[in-house]
Amino acid sequence: MIAALDIGGTKIAGALVDRDGVLVHRARRTTPAQEPADALLASVYEVVSALADSPLWGRVQALGIGSAGPIDLAHGTVSPVNIPAWRAFPLIESVGRHPALAHRQVTLTGDAVAMAAAEHRHGAARGHRNALCLVVSTGVGAGLVLNGSVHHGLTGNAGHLGHISVDFDGEPCPCGARGCLETIASGTAITRQALALGWQAPPAVDAAGVAAAARAGDTAALAAFDRAARALAAGIAATAAMIEIDIAVVGGGVAQSGEVLFEPLARHLRRYAAMPFLRELRAVPAELGPDAGLVGAAVLASAGVPAPAAVLAEGNR
Repeated sequence: MIAALDIGGTKIAGALVDRDGVLVHRARRTTPAQEPADALLASVYEVVSALADSPLWGRVQALGIGSAGPIDLAHGTVSPVNIPAWRAFPLIESVGRHPALAHRQVTLTGDAVAMAAAEHRHGAARGHRNALCLVVSTGVGAGLVLNGSVHHGLTGNAGHLGHISVDFDGEPCPCGARGCLETIASGTAITRQALALGWQAPPAVDAAGVAAAARAGDTAALAAFDRAARALAAGIAATAAMIEIDIAVVGGGVAQSGEVLFEPLARHLRRYAAMPFLRELRAVPAELGPDAGLVGAAVLASAGVPAPAAVLAEGNR
């Protein structure tokens, strides 16, 4: 049994995960994203304590953490864009001080890399030695599987497709670059584009609302999704040309839009993946849904991640 945490800007989720990737006990707290660092850590501790209250806790061998990034594997720190109080925050060391984690290894990975690990072991990328797995939500994250193994990169942020430029003259991105994929294909960007094109939004303005309008034939909503799909296709095709991935797996909230996203994505991918060695490339929906981050964090914790991204908790370092 492996314990897992999935830390993001809106929620801190935890679970006990068995060897088949099944979540057998859960806990969850809302992320106090605008609170001081200690308040954030206290919420993480609450989730760990809730997991430790399970009668299964004695079987837990390690804790895997999938966190919003960027992360720094060399120092065990995180600096999530959507959690301002955590800048170079020593997450492994801090979480490892929880009494329930004594003598248990704590590992860290980025949330999108965790999703890639989950989909490769238990989901849509099973059987593929080279894959790109994307989380398209309020942002765009991604992780890589190369030669059958999850690829972390030097800092743990390899495969961060959301911040490659697909529009040299595009709008500025909060990361400091211009025309990033995230500025076009994220749920936030899709909503903003639909409104700019004249979409008459209902009271709840989000990508799910745009998707519903697109399914009903709204031209502005359809155009916003087509633009996002074209940007995603360009990014996926560029990645495939570089490293010859077998498949692109797309998850996250925007992927729940279904054919509104995947039909234009397939169409544009055929245009951009034009080289003969890319003709079999396809993009498919993720299979594990919102649990992918937890499952992937557990997968990587059970396998061990590159040192020094793992440490033993207080009492057994």
